[in-house]
Amino acid sequence: MGFAFAYRLILVVAVASVLGISLANKDWGSPNSNYTGWGWGWGWGSSKSNHTGQGFNNHPVNETQGPKKIIVGGSENWHFGFNYSDWAFNNAPFYFNDTLVFKYDPPSNTTFPHSVYLFPDRWSYLNCDLKRAKMVANTTEGGGDGFEFVLKRWTPYYFACGERNGFHCKVGSMRFMVMPLFRWHY
Repeated sequence: MGFAFAYRLILVVAVASVLGISLANKDWGSPNSNYTGWGWGWGWGSSKSNHTGQGFNNHPVNETQGPKKIIVGGSENWHFGFNYSDWAFNNAPFYFNDTLVFKYDPPSNTTFPHSVYLFPDRWSYLNCDLKRAKMVANTTEGGGDGFEFVLKRWTPYYFACGERNGFHCKVGSMRFMVMPLFRWHY
């Protein structure tokens, strides 16, 4: 008798869970389903909009059109003394196959040299420990159109300038991290 009761209780809980989930998401998959504007279903936010370019509840509609080229630092480019962690936070999200473009002046008598390093883990990034970091762009590769780095994996990327034995990373705020997200459609 105890086994039959437990079996019925599990069945009731399972049915209640499925019913609760289906009622909470009853419109998913219909053309007018995008209430949150997150890009689920077929609506993609075009028919459900508050005419401000955002979906209801003021969530931005995920209407990314494909990979983008993003200049690191925007108009500031890659230089000493700019807070790139704040820049990355304010310009997120970044997506798979987006290209980060590092632009910096080649070394000269009037400019400090810069480079781009990729840290293997968070600890190395937080401590600006270049021992295990990999140089992905040397001091001359940032000139002209800049050095391009494509975000190809779903993993955190930790970038920094490695010049002056990590001084630019530690003191000059020349470091940031990005975590690329999946793009829902092109």
